[in-house]
Amino acid sequence: MNRRRFLKWTGIGAIAALVGGVAARSAMAGNTYYSGPVSDHFDGTAFFNPGGIEPRGGFDLLRWKFNGLNVAWPESFPSPFAQAMPETRVSGDRLVVTMVGHAAMLVQIAGLNILTDPVWSERTSPVSFAGPKRVNPPGIRMGDLPPIDVVIVTHNHYDHLDLETLRVLQSRDKPHFVTPLGNDAIIRSKVPDAKITVMDWGGRETISPGIALHCEPCHHWSARGMGDRRMALWAAFVIETPAGKVYHIGDTGFHQGINYRAAKEKHGGFRLANLPFGAYEPRWFMAGQHQNPEEAVDGMLLCDAAFVAGHHWGTFKLTDEGIEQPVEALRAALDKRGIDHERFRPMRPGEVFEVPAISV
Repeated sequence: MNRRRFLKWTGIGAIAALVGGVAARSAMAGNTYYSGPVSDHFDGTAFFNPGGIEPRGGFDLLRWKFNGLNVAWPESFPSPFAQAMPETRVSGDRLVVTMVGHAAMLVQIAGLNILTDPVWSERTSPVSFAGPKRVNPPGIRMGDLPPIDVVIVTHNHYDHLDLETLRVLQSRDKPHFVTPLGNDAIIRSKVPDAKITVMDWGGRETISPGIALHCEPCHHWSARGMGDRRMALWAAFVIETPAGKVYHIGDTGFHQGINYRAAKEKHGGFRLANLPFGAYEPRWFMAGQHQNPEEAVDGMLLCDAAFVAGHHWGTFKLTDEGIEQPVEALRAALDKRGIDHERFRPMRPGEVFEVPAISV
């Protein structure tokens, strides 16, 4: 296998984003991002999922990469939707979500413009010449974005924390960045003047009168390279507004539904949940970090989400499944439970979802 083919096949970015930090835990010489008290999910050096699954190491990575089950993606997978031209603001009880791609979405609610896990770069990788490459352009051109008020970064994997995109957003709008513990150190390396709120699980931050962000647990992990595994926290976020609550999860394993049940108990259900449902094969390797479509539907029901904007599929190839397999499996899971397909939309770049209001 020649070098070019090997780099394309393995995806340096996929290794860094999904498995990075294969160095043994004992090799850690302290946490380079965060210093704080021990808690039920921080041992003084690294973060962890209480009662959860440890991320797998280098041997399992090789076992996965040589399993022969990888389904090739096309070089291009155009969206059926044209690149969107979002409204400047939405108000009243309206909630509009526009898909950029992967986990990047523009959420417009209660007069705020919020970006989740924004990635406009061509690759999700620590290098520019290899790693997962976009198969469709961003669903909104950067220049067509409305003024961005808040940017939520759920964790530090390259397909969610794109420093170049954050730098451009800072130069455009100087938004309020919100991220879990430790990720601020990474963001400031490229955006030193950023306004950043750093949150721990269970935290609450008032964004403006009547609008708050809650930082909630999800089952995942973090790494940017070979020596920083689990040194920065990962999280889900709840956007609480007079127009309803939005639950955004960038990445998560299902974790027996524990976090979904806790979110329902704490927040009483959601008008919208942004749930990942792609990048999940093979299950023996991915179950602890990425839920599959059937688990995503279970999560929808457990957290009592009226509607779901489905993401984390069809833009960057990270795992073994074919490009349309997640949508086929999602439809089967919805049919199995008798759920209208319109309630769980597998979002495509440029797609605009005007989320119906719900009675409370």
